Amino acid sequence: MSKRISLLLLTATLLVACTPKLPAEYKETGETPSVYPDYTDVTVPRNIAPLHFRIEDEADGYITVMKAPGEELIKEGREVRPTEKEWRSLTGKGDIEVHVFVKKDGGWVSFRPFAIRVNPDPIDPWISYRLISPSYVAYENLTLQQRCLENYEERLIYGNMINSPEEDGQCINCHFTQGGNPERMQFHVRQGMGGTVIACDGKLEKVDLKVEGAVSGGVYPAWHPTEKLIAYSTNKTGQSFHTTHLNKIEVQDTYSDLVLYDVERNTVHELERDSDRLDCFPTWSPDGNWLYYCSARYEHRDTSLVRDEDIIRHFRQMRYNLCRRSFNLKERTFGPEELVYDAESDSLSATEPKISPDGRWLMFTRAAYGIFHIWHGDADLCLIDLKDSTLTPRPAYGLNSESVEAWHSWSKDGRWVVFSSRREDGNYTRPFFAHHDGEGHFTKPFPLPQDDPEYHRDLLFSYNIPEFMSGPVTFSPQEIADCVKKEAKKAKK
Repeated sequence: MSKRISLLLLTATLLVACTPKLPAEYKETGETPSVYPDYTDVTVPRNIAPLHFRIEDEADGYITVMKAPGEELIKEGREVRPTEKEWRSLTGKGDIEVHVFVKKDGGWVSFRPFAIRVNPDPIDPWISYRLISPSYVAYENLTLQQRCLENYEERLIYGNMINSPEEDGQCINCHFTQGGNPERMQFHVRQGMGGTVIACDGKLEKVDLKVEGAVSGGVYPAWHPTEKLIAYSTNKTGQSFHTTHLNKIEVQDTYSDLVLYDVERNTVHELERDSDRLDCFPTWSPDGNWLYYCSARYEHRDTSLVRDEDIIRHFRQMRYNLCRRSFNLKERTFGPEELVYDAESDSLSATEPKISPDGRWLMFTRAAYGIFHIWHGDADLCLIDLKDSTLTPRPAYGLNSESVEAWHSWSKDGRWVVFSSRREDGNYTRPFFAHHDGEGHFTKPFPLPQDDPEYHRDLLFSYNIPEFMSGPVTFSPQEIADCVKKEAKKAKK
């Protein structure tokens, strides 16, 4: 027998010997196994990265069977990690049934199988987000990241450690793209070397958006769906830190207005200004004909206090409604304000509106008060059917938990949503995804897949503002850092 044939036979023998075998005898519990992350009975897109999970039950042995039509995969061990090839082979055949066996006290126990349903609607291949630590002082740790959803690849867009000396830190925030297009994106740099970094069709610039008389430079952005226009709210904000309240942090919006920035003309156009109005979180309708936003009216409740102190003292009375204005692209003008949802009359506050790509569903975050709901334990995602003349809001059934649900983004075709949630531990936000059927119904959310199932338990950073993208940002972190170091181009009024 040749050495080549002997080696092949030995390899085949080892493969057979290493293949886990199902237990011949076992007891059935009728219970669903506890796994982390919780991927039981979720619906995933066909192009998602492999779902790796850990079996939570303590046992002496573990065997997991993953079955799809005409396909079977058997894994041994507490952590179940199908390779990308194995995963694609399963998802390519359809829905997956997962059957977990554990060995306890010398005998095997069978859990009730759970499903991983595979939806043919593909998900946008990338997301971007900011990673932020809970210390609120470690500026150098702030990073803007981008992650491929089809595998585990994560790339840095820009990190503060590149430019921030310890004595002159920065804050980077509010990254946003035009409809998920990584060739048109922007983010802000605060404190040292401040300005707004705008990438547009291969050109990278830093702009100073604060014009004479404005509250601030641009803060919360919204790219027009097709044009080189960005709507911003200009805000003066502050933070309060609670020592006993369950909502640990309160962000106050003490002054805010809306402006429109023309990227090509480098001009800022202010919408009508009212010092007693607080207008924030703009977003466009998919056709670009309407600008939606949140709006509250400031009422000076304690004349012995200046405005900032008065708002801080009465933060529970600050409530925002959803409004909109028509937009004339040719004239670059806005129509009068129209009320979309009077949240204040429900003793609630509505923020962060986003409209599905088909123009039908307005999703927003709702809580008892305030504008910044990421620390509000009662914050839930809600929907308004814009085709329904009553514009009656309702919870986004299936998406909400007992903890915080906040910032959200629609996929390009509106079939998937990603949103921030603190449902795992109440402290750190993680991105969750769910399928949307186009009629306002969502499947059970699943968290961002990671190669290491324990990754999010160990990560001491929150994901902030998850946004879908069609591909990665192509500017390198160093190119962006070089732009940040330049003097900002002053916008004109």
